[in-house]
Amino acid sequence: MKVIKTLLYTKNHEWVRVEGDEAYIGITDYAQHSMGDIVYVETPELDDEVKASEYLGVVESVKAASDIYAPISGKVIEINEQLEDTPESINESPYDAYIVKLSIANKSELDDLFNGDDYEVYCNEIE
Repeated sequence: MKVIKTLLYTKNHEWVRVEGDEAYIGITDYAQHSMGDIVYVETPELDDEVKASEYLGVVESVKAASDIYAPISGKVIEINEQLEDTPESINESPYDAYIVKLSIANKSELDDLFNGDDYEVYCNEIE
């Protein structure tokens, strides 16, 4: 399992990469490995307003479908449209294959997320 120490993480296995007032969101290596071959990704619409812990989309694999939850609140300003044709890119490189990019509504919500070390401990505990 690969964990990038500079990212933030949720208990639901989403990752967050903060760049200024914006955040890229995807699913972790742990999540993609658990799911198996990813075959479809459902994303929110551009300009959707999302709140932390609310439904953001779905990732479907040959094994199951898993809901994605917004780690933080914000406005969807970009969708990774490449996932429409190549959802398997999440399996190949989960930390490059982001799902959406948000304009961050409340930076203090970032304090509720795991840092890389804590996420790694969390994953080891649940295995």
